[in-house]
Amino acid sequence: MAADHRHANWPEWRSDAHVTKLGAIEPDARFRWKIRGASIKATFAVIAPERELAWTGVAMGWIKAIDRFRLAPTGDGRTTVTMEETMSGLLLTLFYNDGKLRKGHQDMLRMLKTAAEGPAPTPRS
Repeated sequence: MAADHRHANWPEWRSDAHVTKLGAIEPDARFRWKIRGASIKATFAVIAPERELAWTGVAMGWIKAIDRFRLAPTGDGRTTVTMEETMSGLLLTLFYNDGKLRKGHQDMLRMLKTAAEGPAPTPRS
């Protein structure tokens, strides 16, 4: 679910983000998405199905970010999701700080957990 860009399915579980343009899903392939109204131009860096997904992105032309999701089975049928993000940009800390970033990550992980533990999604046609 977190790493499933094949169907751009974020809207099924993540209310604050959606993919707007998606082609190939492979390293160096570009895609676009929006989060809370901000448009992001991104490039896949790592695609390892069921293990890792990472990309780099640019928002507003000057905010740069690197996002990484790692998935690890726990042995009891569960999966641990580790999320990492770095952001940089001139004056970024004036309006976006660690607290906001952490809250966004907690919200996203809560949405993912709710969807993963809920009923199976309806198959797409």
